[in-house]
Amino acid sequence: MTNAQLYTIIALCIYAITMALIGCLSYGKTKTLDGFLIGGRNIGAWATAFSYGTTYFSAVVFVGYAGQHGWNIGLGSIWIGIGNAVLGCLLSWILFANRTRKMTKKLDARTMADYFDKRYDSKGLKILAAVIIFVFLVPYSAAVYKGLGSLFSAVFPGVETWVWMLIIACLTAVYLVAGGYIATSYTDLVQGIIMIVGVVCLICAVLGHDAVGGVSGFIENLRNFQSVPGDPNPTTGAQLTSIFGGSSFKFLCFNIMLTSFGTWGLPQMIGKFYAIKDTAAIKRGTIISTIFCIVIGCGAYLIGSTSRLVLGGVLPEGGIDAVIPSVLMEVLSGETLGIILLAIVMILLLSASMSTLEAVVLTSASAVAVDLIPAVRRKETKHETQMLLTRLLCLLFVACSFIFATQNIPIIVSLMSFSWGIVSGCFIGPYIWGLFSKKITKLGAYSGVLSGLLVVGISTLVISLDSGFAAAAAKSPEMGVAAMAVSMVMVPLVSAFTKNKDQERVEEIFSCYNEE
Repeated sequence: MTNAQLYTIIALCIYAITMALIGCLSYGKTKTLDGFLIGGRNIGAWATAFSYGTTYFSAVVFVGYAGQHGWNIGLGSIWIGIGNAVLGCLLSWILFANRTRKMTKKLDARTMADYFDKRYDSKGLKILAAVIIFVFLVPYSAAVYKGLGSLFSAVFPGVETWVWMLIIACLTAVYLVAGGYIATSYTDLVQGIIMIVGVVCLICAVLGHDAVGGVSGFIENLRNFQSVPGDPNPTTGAQLTSIFGGSSFKFLCFNIMLTSFGTWGLPQMIGKFYAIKDTAAIKRGTIISTIFCIVIGCGAYLIGSTSRLVLGGVLPEGGIDAVIPSVLMEVLSGETLGIILLAIVMILLLSASMSTLEAVVLTSASAVAVDLIPAVRRKETKHETQMLLTRLLCLLFVACSFIFATQNIPIIVSLMSFSWGIVSGCFIGPYIWGLFSKKITKLGAYSGVLSGLLVVGISTLVISLDSGFAAAAAKSPEMGVAAMAVSMVMVPLVSAFTKNKDQERVEEIFSCYNEE
């Protein structure tokens, strides 16, 4: 066993014990459905802010997006991190946090589907939303398992990838099933601290690499970069140092819009606002979460933009997804300090992924247990039964995600490229307009959900028939942005030609903004 493997195992054991303890200690606070799903609406600023940020950034951001865009675009890719922090975080908190907290409390809504049901008085919309959440969020967790398992296999080449995925699945299940949302909030706080420390250490290590040349030499070395012969993605120093992404400007803009505005309609992100305890916590959480996203988002893409220098312009075996793991092994293997930093960074990536996994799994499980089953049965289900069912479904979804990930089914990974755009494209219009306008009707909300779904579905079908599914996957950012735009337009447009049957009920709902 190498020193790197030993230190990583020690760090992993300490991390696992800490997460399990938090889950067990939180068990006593999750005896009610509100406590399990939204922490009794009493989560503080720091825990909510870090929970929002850690759910936003999984290992996919580091291994996938930062590796790919940093390698192909260069410094311009940092704009994605800036956009995520300003648009996806800061603006989201300012516009929606307080309104979401007040309205969902007034409606006694615990999930996105529950919010749609009670805001628009529609069981059908609730069922549709729950199905969309289940279909398109569960495969996401499978892809995260797989990416994280592959990363650990790079450090432990003698251990099968499925072993690491199993460890991750078991650890996630323990503290999520035991402690629910409260456990995830406080584990996210610990994970967020680890992520910040890890990213700062990694930035210092990468910039200190001889090929990068430190802070002063980085830009100059990148400007002088020349692709090696046979490079499948040749580029120039001018492209890599272009502040606005050079020839990739259009692609960069769509990715900024998708990954930033997309958070405005994702139930696992919006759910953080249900649980925060008061307006004062929202004000503090806005600042904390934005700073966190700037450090993590910009840091990840900065590290990715150094990859061609660190790796000598040679794309590693395994392609784009192997860029960041190869950078880690190149920069951090060797000296004792580097090996210790490698262990910290591995826990950073584990933390980033587990925080996303727990949010997705809890959102998906509650969509079925709390929203779908009672609505289909058309019968009131006791909260105790719903809570037990949610815990069991959390276990089931963790198990299913693990099984899917180990089967190496290509469609699961491909489906992931669409999930962000589809889910947000369906929900963003009904969710946002429902917070701000009394004139939005049930039919308007339906039109927003269905139009977002159809935009992506029809576009994918047409492109796939013409050029193949790979071509459709490459267009997923454009499709996602289009779905969100259409949903935002269709909701008020259809509502303008229809009416609310019970305007008094709507007026009563909006009275929540005058309370407190």
